[in-house]
Amino acid sequence: MDRAELLELMSPDGLRLLDELPPYTSATDVLHTVSDLRRAGHPPARVAAVLSQAKLRGKAVTKFGDFASRMLFTQAGLEQATRLRVAALHAGRFQSAGIGTVADLGCGIGGDAMAMAALGLDVTAVDSDEITAAIAAYNLAPFQNAQVLNAAAESVDLASVGGVYLDPARRTAGHTNTARITDPDDYSPSLTFAFETSKRMPTGIKLGPGLDRELIPTDVEAQWVSVDGHVVELGLWSGTLARDGIRRSALVLGDGETAELHAPGDSEDEPVGDLGEYLYEPDGAVIRARLIGDLARTLGARMISDGIAYLSADTAARTPFAAGFRVLETLPFPEKDLKRALRARDIGTLEIKKRGVDIDPATLRTRLGLRGSQSATIVLTRVAGRHTALLVARL
Repeated sequence: MDRAELLELMSPDGLRLLDELPPYTSATDVLHTVSDLRRAGHPPARVAAVLSQAKLRGKAVTKFGDFASRMLFTQAGLEQATRLRVAALHAGRFQSAGIGTVADLGCGIGGDAMAMAALGLDVTAVDSDEITAAIAAYNLAPFQNAQVLNAAAESVDLASVGGVYLDPARRTAGHTNTARITDPDDYSPSLTFAFETSKRMPTGIKLGPGLDRELIPTDVEAQWVSVDGHVVELGLWSGTLARDGIRRSALVLGDGETAELHAPGDSEDEPVGDLGEYLYEPDGAVIRARLIGDLARTLGARMISDGIAYLSADTAARTPFAAGFRVLETLPFPEKDLKRALRARDIGTLEIKKRGVDIDPATLRTRLGLRGSQSATIVLTRVAGRHTALLVARL
């Protein structure tokens, strides 16, 4: 999105047209819609801007639900935006800590700031990109307790706020076709600035879940968040925003449930033991937080091999922190033998899970060429250090 497109979109006629369009779905006939809008007398630039925005609103439903239909986005801003359900938990941290004024530095399209304002916090949302700041101002317009500044995070005077929330840009500049930044020193604002801020005042920092753990300060609470089985972020919390005695946390959200596993630090793994009747695959947030050992102890489980994040137990248990499977058979691991075994069982549809083995499931599935009538799940991993194929059934 450039300045001209933004001005076209945010004109009274552009916003009116956007709101009149039906929701954008995979079934939307774009060519037909463009033709109809052009025949109605709308200029090409307005049609292009409005349809691009309608498409982004359609994608945004997974993060913002019904609110998406009343918001504006850039492609890059939507990709990095916090899901509304997670943003509400961020905002709740500040509210629970008694912090009433927050500076949201690197606010993007304003998702976190919206959640904070909705809880009654006074929010100053800041973004260095002019177009992104304008989008955030539109999204925050319904809230009298929110203001937006187009400024560099480092230039903002924080003397009047009680806490800071930072979501450093982790992609290259621009609004479409951006690339992921791998060096934290190149984040905007930089990780150094974020950590220095966290030493001076209560601060929340949203980062990618794959951040090098060696970079995490020892005096913050590190919380990995997973939504519907996908690890979406690492949150670092300092000062009164960090909970006493908690330095590692795995927060798992799914199917309307919220569950958390936490500890004062990394947990010690359970010893490797025999493969039992049940196999557990810990949620990615549990793995990232290195709380597999604590999870194992709650399940009465053990490791199946050193360095492999699968657990095994002799009894079945329900847990929000892991997917459970019953081990049906141990199959041969060599590909030709595995193919023969699966064909003998009339398998045609195959889910392949793997950990600790150098195999691409999609490529293997193609090479196996299965055409049976049954479906199955196999786990390719190491058991007691040996490559193993397990035929399993989900609990």
